[in-house]
Amino acid sequence: MDKTQDKLTRRNFLRTTTRGVCAAGLGALALTAARGKGVSMRRMVWQIDPTKCTACGNCATHCVLTESAVKCAHDFSKCGRCNFCFGYYKSGSSGAKSHAGVEFQLCPTHAFVRKHVVEDSYEYTIDIDKCTGCGICVKGCKEGNGSLFLQVDQDRCMNCNECTIATACPAQAFVRRPADDPYWLQQRPEAKS
Repeated sequence: MDKTQDKLTRRNFLRTTTRGVCAAGLGALALTAARGKGVSMRRMVWQIDPTKCTACGNCATHCVLTESAVKCAHDFSKCGRCNFCFGYYKSGSSGAKSHAGVEFQLCPTHAFVRKHVVEDSYEYTIDIDKCTGCGICVKGCKEGNGSLFLQVDQDRCMNCNECTIATACPAQAFVRRPADDPYWLQQRPEAKS
């Protein structure tokens, strides 16, 4: 083997190795710097913090989708089966006593469903296909036990880089959450009937 070819091969090997080590070192340095600044390398998605949400109605009208990705969710562990639900009926109405209903309901799309269980007990559920994310029932529920809240349905959300609802949210309730844990209460809004 010619010594000139051998030196070129060694030189090329050393150059390639040095470049690789430098690239790996710069990558590790960038990762360390990002983590030091609190930047997560996990995929993040938009979600509503129910403790900040005021149910202002912007979720229904500001989403880039025709039908908003925001839907009502129900924490059944907080909610008992009752005769009068503040999220279902208009406050001060006699709807619960008369069992009339439609004219006394808060939900403009009738997405909040009342089902008789026993005697004067009813179970209230959300029909997600009808829910527009307007938050009217959530606002009413705050007079009661607060078991209703708005959440971004991750199966619908386009996860826009700059969410138009987040921009319009007066309470700054739209936050980024890790994609592997996107929901408060670990549940996706879903229809129950």
